[in-house]
Amino acid sequence: MKYCKTCLQPDTRPNSVFHNDGICPACKYHASLKEVNWDERKKELLKIVEFGRANNRSGYDCIIGVSGGKDSLRQALFVKEILKMRPLLVSLGYPPEQVTERGVQNISNMISHGFDCITINPAPGIWKDLKRKGFKQYTNSFRSTELALFSSVPKLAIAYQIPLIWWGENSALQVGETAIMGKSGSDGNNLRKMNTLNGGDITWLLSDEIKKNQILQYCYPSPEEMEQANLRITFLGYFWKDWSLLNNGIYSILRGLDIRDEKPWEIGDPYGITSLDEDFVTFNQMIKYLKYGFGRITDYVNEDIRNGIMTREDGVQLVKKYDGTCSPKYIEKFANYIGITVEEFWEQVDQSVNSELFEKIGLGKYKPKFVVGVGL
Repeated sequence: MKYCKTCLQPDTRPNSVFHNDGICPACKYHASLKEVNWDERKKELLKIVEFGRANNRSGYDCIIGVSGGKDSLRQALFVKEILKMRPLLVSLGYPPEQVTERGVQNISNMISHGFDCITINPAPGIWKDLKRKGFKQYTNSFRSTELALFSSVPKLAIAYQIPLIWWGENSALQVGETAIMGKSGSDGNNLRKMNTLNGGDITWLLSDEIKKNQILQYCYPSPEEMEQANLRITFLGYFWKDWSLLNNGIYSILRGLDIRDEKPWEIGDPYGITSLDEDFVTFNQMIKYLKYGFGRITDYVNEDIRNGIMTREDGVQLVKKYDGTCSPKYIEKFANYIGITVEEFWEQVDQSVNSELFEKIGLGKYKPKFVVGVGL
């Protein structure tokens, strides 16, 4: 395990390869922003805006997938107030056992800014069955729900004949997941190649009890369907100089976003501005840490280091203190939700812990073999 020489990105992130000089792709991209001709990039943005307006056949210029959180609120207001477009918002709703009151309130806050919003709620029983299956098969209960989250927006765009989708972050550029890189930095038509979507493969979801016609919301449109619909997915964050977790959070808090008040060790989040609409992501970030040696704190810290508001040394201390932490109450809540004991939860997690990176010292207790910022 090696770390980027500039930030704290380890080379264990899936679909990411360091450059020969030991710098991660995200730091290379951030450094290149100094050379960007922003006037040219603005012209590119305005051409995309015109594409949306010219193909408006439903009354909407574009679609934005939203959760009501910091990124989607800022995007929606930018599209409406700065680009002067008429967007349709689409939200994939969590089942009652999973969604938080805060998440419901944040969607209401977003709509109150003057948007039309369609909420899609997949059947909760199948949702739970697939989360249980994903956890037991991959130790990743979000493998099915990410399919639904990313598929529902282009499916609705095709159904409503709206050919432009705004998406937020291009993770190929901003965290180095290069597999999704399209024809340009703004091109999002390769989103199906994300690590968790695996090309939109749903075969593992199917069984004697669950047929394809029961999980249509989990089916990502084929490349042929997207081409026939002239569908264009564009990363809006590519056109912003100041896209970051923290900047989006500050902007959205000032416009009514309700954030978390838990301690950083409970949620692995120093600011409390991420995953506001449900609690299960927190333990999934802990599992990511045990698989790859980094979690959500590393992503926060890396942005702050690149933006010059935190030193690498201070970042090391934060990562050591909080990365991979999770309150036991969220683990117990999830175990109860899918019908297993907490002990069974840890027995499953134990099978996926990276033994090259961690030493097991007890059930649910692991000691890193690596030194943060140094590696193995």
